[in-house]
Amino acid sequence: MNFKEELAKRIEEIEGILKHYLPKEEGSQKAVLQAMNYSVLAGGKRLRPMLMQEAYRLFGGTEDIINPFMASLEMIHTYSLIHDDLPAMDNDEYRRGKKTTHVVYGEAIAILAGDGLLNYAFETAAGAFAKKPGDCRVEQAFSVLAKKAGVFGMIGGQTADIVAEGRTEPLTLEELLYIHENKTAALIQSALMIGALLAGAGKQQVLDMEKAGYDIGVAFQIQDDILDVTGDMEKLGKPIGSDEKNNKATYVTLVGLKQAEKEQERLSGEAVRLLEKAGAGSFFLELVQSLITRES
Repeated sequence: MNFKEELAKRIEEIEGILKHYLPKEEGSQKAVLQAMNYSVLAGGKRLRPMLMQEAYRLFGGTEDIINPFMASLEMIHTYSLIHDDLPAMDNDEYRRGKKTTHVVYGEAIAILAGDGLLNYAFETAAGAFAKKPGDCRVEQAFSVLAKKAGVFGMIGGQTADIVAEGRTEPLTLEELLYIHENKTAALIQSALMIGALLAGAGKQQVLDMEKAGYDIGVAFQIQDDILDVTGDMEKLGKPIGSDEKNNKATYVTLVGLKQAEKEQERLSGEAVRLLEKAGAGSFFLELVQSLITRES
């Protein structure tokens, strides 16, 4: 089976896991549940749960204890996209080639759908405690999920990003890397670390996965910045040039396109070396490289 066929197989498996954990669209709160499910099932690469699953298998994991964490991480990622697309933030009308949640359901329901997914993600992940009562690995994984998604992770990066937009002085490269590390890389770190933890990996192996997650996440975001300049809407599924339109500092605007491409290649190579050290197979390695060098 070639990479594309294997990738499609993994995505189909993850879609099944997501559908299993998503709430039924019923009751007085039906409107928000519909918006939540619409957002999660609107497509996507399923990068984060796939990386989590690959890390789990890499370190010998074979049980379904990983499934609620895979679903919860994708819910957290999706809630962040719903809020990113809101008029108060990026004000985007398209995501993954489809109308964004606030365009379809209205701004108020979109806000509640994001809130709902964040809370439901932790309800879902908490289900792992019943599967493995008293297992410290589940406790550690839950803690990583909460921290990397919170104010010392993704939300912290988003906050720094928004504050930077209102400044008159230019953003420094160090400040931009803080944003990329937290806004983008934190959830990827979470994916790799949780997979490793639940499989019983050692402390240094978990730290290596955290570092690989940083490399992948920052390189991924640099590629996103590059595509906002060089990509096209048909491939991306969203408008290009939104960073320039919003007068937003990016890796490309700070160091130039050529240097951005070099740094992306360096980080990609570093991530691959860490994964090879852990014994990652060809699919895992090709997955990481394809994500970083993607055109959409």
